[in-house]
Amino acid sequence: MSASTADGAGVAPLADLAARIGAALRERGQTVAVAESSAGGLVSAALLAVPGASSFFLGGAVVYSRRAGKALLGLTAADVAGMRGETEPFARLIAGRIRDTHRATWGLGETGAAGPSGSPYGDAPGHLCIAVVGAVTASRTIETGDTNRALNMNLFARQLLSLFDEALRAQDSPQ
Repeated sequence: MSASTADGAGVAPLADLAARIGAALRERGQTVAVAESSAGGLVSAALLAVPGASSFFLGGAVVYSRRAGKALLGLTAADVAGMRGETEPFARLIAGRIRDTHRATWGLGETGAAGPSGSPYGDAPGHLCIAVVGAVTASRTIETGDTNRALNMNLFARQLLSLFDEALRAQDSPQ
């Protein structure tokens, strides 16, 4: 799935998304673990700011380099063979790995180039790939077209929580 947005219009504020997700997870008795890169921990911080977060948040990791992926997620060369960072398959890989290592119901993964410059992989600033792995698996690529690092980081976190909120609602929908 792909999406493009320049300003994040239509994406709820971080605290609102986190509160809605926290309530849904508590109600269901479900848990989440988060692997972030370019959002730098904002997703985990937003979820942890929700009162009662210990009932649903199992842990998170800022996986900002291949070295961090190896140390924090146990990623091996074989795990990432033929794959590059800042892609939907990589976002799904880290979401699944954090979910599995934390024995969580859900895993969230995020990887991108917050700016002000592009990534070593050739992606422009504002490029983001996000994934949710659980009862519903979804991923999305977003291009903000913006070089503002702080704004992109906030938007990246909001986009990942928004995708997770969609996945939670999809889990409730009759198939």
